[in-house]
Amino acid sequence: MLGPVILAASRSDRMRRLVSAAPVTKQVVDRFIPGEDVEDIVPVIRSLAEQGLELTMDVVGEDITSPAQAAAARDAYLELIDRLKPLELGTRAEMSVKLSMFGQALAGGHELALANVRPVVEAAAEIGTTVTLDAEDHTTLDSMFAIHEELRKDFPQTGCVIQAYLFRTEADARRLAASGSRVRLVKGAYKEPASVAYQEKHEIDRAYVRILRTLMKGKGYPMIGSHDPRLIAIGQELAHQAGRKPDEYEFQMLYGIRAEEHLRLAAEGHRMRVYTAYGTDWYGYFMRRLAEKPANLRFFARSVITRG
Repeated sequence: MLGPVILAASRSDRMRRLVSAAPVTKQVVDRFIPGEDVEDIVPVIRSLAEQGLELTMDVVGEDITSPAQAAAARDAYLELIDRLKPLELGTRAEMSVKLSMFGQALAGGHELALANVRPVVEAAAEIGTTVTLDAEDHTTLDSMFAIHEELRKDFPQTGCVIQAYLFRTEADARRLAASGSRVRLVKGAYKEPASVAYQEKHEIDRAYVRILRTLMKGKGYPMIGSHDPRLIAIGQELAHQAGRKPDEYEFQMLYGIRAEEHLRLAAEGHRMRVYTAYGTDWYGYFMRRLAEKPANLRFFARSVITRG
């Protein structure tokens, strides 16, 4: 029940100031966000890759208020790609981007976001890797899917994210499953009204399974974004039923959550990709991680009490 409250707090400037000022916050944030700049993150990339894991990298920061900030976000990703090149990891280290970070919410935002994300996708392709467009709140999705479709004309490997809690997603999945695209399925981590999204966990879980079945039966490449052991097991069974080989789908989990499960799945021969975020504007990302799972909130509260 605290989830919606925390999601509301993720948009509150007052809560941002309070959480950011708490002495314990940095130590706890480090569990989910292992660095503030690209110099911090390169050793993390190497370490995860050496353990047989794959990565998708996210430079955090969504509250863009000017075209200059959007251009700076683009340049941060280009810097990351430049640092990935000598590692020669190819698709084992891809990128995830939020179009809001590229100016989607500004005046003329759709065109601005497309203009900013295209050079990132081009640069990623040059080093043999890919980009996935993250889903945000439901008001942004038509623009995101249109940009995804446009980018795939030249870069068909460009991926996108769909969210099981939205009513529209089953139709989106049917369209995407037939297109050969890369699709990450997650439950959803934004505060959405009952008019557009399921509100109860059991409803979201059932929708997740229905959508995942559609993706597994389709021609695309499913990416199972979940830490839920039951959904992971269902994903394995649906892949088996669809006759998919281990390299024809993958699991994705967040850095800092169930790390032992990352290694277990990789050891079993599954493609296991770790969503690894870094950067200084971590607040919105961090609060959504707390909202997604009660255990994360307990971890934060326990750390506050202990260090206090």
